[in-house]
Amino acid sequence: MAGRTADSAEIVKRAYATSAARQMCMLRNIVSSDSSARVHPRTTTAPRTSSIACHCRASPQSRVESHRKQPANPASMATVQGTAAKRKELKYVELSGQVVMKVLQHCNDASPQVTTGQLLGLDVGSTLEVTDCFPFPASTGDELEEDSVGVYQLEIMRCLREVNVDNNTVGWYQSAVLGTYQTSDLIDTFINYHDNIKNCVCLIYDPQSSQRGSLALQAIRLKDSFIELYKQDKLTAKDMVQSGVSWRDVFVDIPIKIANLALTQALITELQSDGLGTAADYDRLSLSTQPYVEKSIQSLLDQVDDLIGEQQKVTMYHKNVARHAQSYASWLAKRRQDNVTRRAAGEEALPEDDPAEFHKEFKPPVEPSLLDSYLICSQMSTLCDQLNVTGNATLEKLYVMDALQKAIV
Repeated sequence: MAGRTADSAEIVKRAYATSAARQMCMLRNIVSSDSSARVHPRTTTAPRTSSIACHCRASPQSRVESHRKQPANPASMATVQGTAAKRKELKYVELSGQVVMKVLQHCNDASPQVTTGQLLGLDVGSTLEVTDCFPFPASTGDELEEDSVGVYQLEIMRCLREVNVDNNTVGWYQSAVLGTYQTSDLIDTFINYHDNIKNCVCLIYDPQSSQRGSLALQAIRLKDSFIELYKQDKLTAKDMVQSGVSWRDVFVDIPIKIANLALTQALITELQSDGLGTAADYDRLSLSTQPYVEKSIQSLLDQVDDLIGEQQKVTMYHKNVARHAQSYASWLAKRRQDNVTRRAAGEEALPEDDPAEFHKEFKPPVEPSLLDSYLICSQMSTLCDQLNVTGNATLEKLYVMDALQKAIV
């Protein structure tokens, strides 16, 4: 069973890597085309809570007209960045019902494979409005795939622009396996997007968790403090501690609002059934959570093994540091002894207080990055939260079933 789990984990990693590579390729096409996204930097981070609401809004025609007056070329990026301090922080991600349905359908159809797509919309004040999206083609392994996918994306965005649909890239969406999405490839994609689109987000949808009755959809982005450390390549333990960045400060959850047009909301109300819920619905009392819990626990055990491996790297680094210090002490003692001999022979003594001379012969050990450990801890936290939610729901069902049995007897 461990072998099958390892194979599954390797498949997921390859899928995430392929998805990230295609995202970077498409981003290069975005910034080199006329339909590039507008940039709206933010100054502070958003709340870590997550909520989903539903309300109506007016027609987006006024937003489309105002968008036409905005620069669509990345050449205006410097001007936008100069006014970053005056912009409001990103507080909400507003999704249209159409976007939610498209994302759910695409991810459910491709499950259990990891799939991705592009998010389009507008950055309005403290709200990022996502008004449309389209999926990326499935990977075929062809060498010419990157070019063809880039052409496909540009054609889709050009067609949307011709029909007055928001064609500004504001991020992307992707599916997740057991709710775990924290990978280095995802961070690389975020960094590439962040260089051109400051307020970019990623929608994460978990098809397996959604099958249990809740909409497992969340909007995430990278925290600004972590982005600065990542760009400066300061990911060691010393740098992380000095900056006060922990594994909880890598990703930030942004609250989601689901909004529909007034006509769409009226149609939904018209289509609602007026029938009373008198039919027996025993599916709500189903206790068959064993497969999901088993997979989650097995994945959690794999994450623990990976975390132990990262800790072993840190332990090996400290051993190498101690060994390096011993080598330096031996080298210094030998250098001093040689200098005594050279002085006795009337020769010039060699420098003793210059560690650079020693480092030419013995390179110092490189401290490992904490990024992988942070990502593993974040994945473990996500799995534990999901197991807690599943366990609480199962216990509630058990109490309900016990009460029903007592009432029947």
